[in-house]
Amino acid sequence: MTFISHRIEKIMEPEMALMSLRSKEMENRGLDVINLSLGEPDFSTPDYIKEAGVSAIRQNFSHYPPIQGYVELRKAISEKLKRENGLTFSPEQIVVSNGAKQALANVLFSVVNPGDEVIIPTPYWATYIEMVKMVEGVSVLVRTSLESQFKMSASQLEAVISHKTKVVLINSPSNPSGAVYSKEELMELVAVLQRYPDIIVLSDEIYELITYTENHQSIASLPGMKGRVAIVNGVSKGFAMTGWRIGFSASSQEIAEACVKVQSQYTSGACSIAQMAALAAYTHPLDESMAMQKAFKMRRDLVVKMAQTIPNLKIMEPEGAFYLFPDVSSYFGCEWEGKVIETATDLSMFLLHKAMVATVTGEAFGEPLCIRISYALSDDRLKEAMIRIKDALALLK
Repeated sequence: MTFISHRIEKIMEPEMALMSLRSKEMENRGLDVINLSLGEPDFSTPDYIKEAGVSAIRQNFSHYPPIQGYVELRKAISEKLKRENGLTFSPEQIVVSNGAKQALANVLFSVVNPGDEVIIPTPYWATYIEMVKMVEGVSVLVRTSLESQFKMSASQLEAVISHKTKVVLINSPSNPSGAVYSKEELMELVAVLQRYPDIIVLSDEIYELITYTENHQSIASLPGMKGRVAIVNGVSKGFAMTGWRIGFSASSQEIAEACVKVQSQYTSGACSIAQMAALAAYTHPLDESMAMQKAFKMRRDLVVKMAQTIPNLKIMEPEGAFYLFPDVSSYFGCEWEGKVIETATDLSMFLLHKAMVATVTGEAFGEPLCIRISYALSDDRLKEAMIRIKDALALLK
């Protein structure tokens, strides 16, 4: 007999967390493991943001905050969206949450009915699939490939739209692939969506400030999309504030009010101190965020250059985020000490135990041919990790 609900039994634990736990257990045994499984900047939160948090404590921001978020912060986010993205969302259309993950869940709970379909291009952030299960929706996966730069085409989108389609979920820059949709590519998707006015776009833009090509382009800024896009973003990646747990959604008034209703019953408002720190992040110049972006670009160039020297590793140069997502299928069927590498999961575990480098299997992201390598680590550790990976892969025959 079990007391656990069927709903929970269907939900999977994130492979990223499990791999990080495995590497931590090895580290506790005294092994020198290089953890490239984490999706977290290794930088510290900028001092001006930390000081804002300290000041909030001293000013006694220690009472329940509004469920929707402090109006000062929502105004700052509204101004940021206008200033940096050319978008008009009133403070009433913005809901501050406990991280972007909660903002995503709020939107899905607010708009998806049981049986509604949510179109998700692969590779995807693993939590998307589990969230859709939680709201009793149906994930419709669109398989992309390294050859298409892991981007969904307009024809692929059109092919999977049905009378049950409720949401199209877009993540640009992408975790795990690092793909970034250009304005032209987004316009092609919009041309399809304009024929289906009842479909909502959920745009996950959490890696907005870690883009290496052109300025970030939000699908919400394109003609015909006003009122049809719910944007999710936050301070975790661009401001190195993962532990502060502040994200937000910006959507139509109707969806925003529904998100407030959902959040009011789950958590109420986000941490008062963290909100004041986020206010500083959104009202100061982006100099330190741009310095982090520059460092990530240099690390990307380093990792890509070293990966290109590894035989049979197929790679795409990431245009955003801080992940390399190589196709490792050429190693399937190879052996080491009698053990056959049959899947990306096998290869990821081989690298953990032989090279002592933690990566994440692409199977966790809906792409069974790849593994994810995070380069949110110092240059020295990245160099050492790539050398270890190359040496270990050379052993496979």
